[in-house]
Amino acid sequence: MMLIQSMLNWGALFLYAAATISAGHYLLTKDLRSSRIMLTLLGIGLFLHFGAFTARVAVFWSFPENRFFLPVSSFHGALSCMSLALAATFFVIEGQNRLGILGALILPWAAGALAAALLFASPDMTPLEPRLRSYWLNIHPMVLMSAYAAFANAFGVAVALLIQERQIKSRKPSELCYRLPSLDELDSLNGRIISWAFPLLLTGLVMGSIWSRSALGRFWNAGAKECLSMTTAAIYAAFLWLRYGAGRRGRTTVYVSLLGFSFVLFTFFGAELLSGRHSYMGGGK
Repeated sequence: MMLIQSMLNWGALFLYAAATISAGHYLLTKDLRSSRIMLTLLGIGLFLHFGAFTARVAVFWSFPENRFFLPVSSFHGALSCMSLALAATFFVIEGQNRLGILGALILPWAAGALAAALLFASPDMTPLEPRLRSYWLNIHPMVLMSAYAAFANAFGVAVALLIQERQIKSRKPSELCYRLPSLDELDSLNGRIISWAFPLLLTGLVMGSIWSRSALGRFWNAGAKECLSMTTAAIYAAFLWLRYGAGRRGRTTVYVSLLGFSFVLFTFFGAELLSGRHSYMGGGK
């Protein structure tokens, strides 16, 4: 089963990389065939990746202590799930908006996360530690990963917006200016994605507090990861206030969005570097 999981994961990585190349080709040529190929490759990659995740669940459940829990407590499992969530979120956004160009800015994150899981994180699995055997393990991390995946997509949109703004202000805009969506379209999409992801982030944080209360007897532990998560939420709350409360658009809100995603990355990968109960090290592979 582990061999099947590995083969499916590598197949998914190959397809994600191929989809990224197709998106890059569409960015350079705006050939609609490249956009359709990208979406097809991504769809097949998602199918293989979900199959790999299902195979990993089967192996994980071979330990009686792990039965009915999801294998997301290790760095390998978290990276793989993040990649899957990111790719699936982009697949939905692309299916609704048909902005194939954004794949060149977003899909590398999905491919990179899965590559990191396969190359740098151990796929080995062990019985879960008693402190992790809670139904919250199936909910709290998955909700947060869904929010992080959406924020990663918003990051790609924000980068495209900055590129387009620079092109428009240039005296001699390149062909890229005519291939990217309009500033209004990008700004609107960025706001919609973050508006959808922010409630997920808050829900995940509340779930984590409830889990902490049931496991440790207190809602707040003042650990590094908790503080980083709250800072991330505050930054995105500031974005929503600026965008919809104060009516600010363009570069100001984009920079806040980029700052928020930098904290998403630090919060997620910091779990591997920082000690404490959120560290993937020793969290049960």
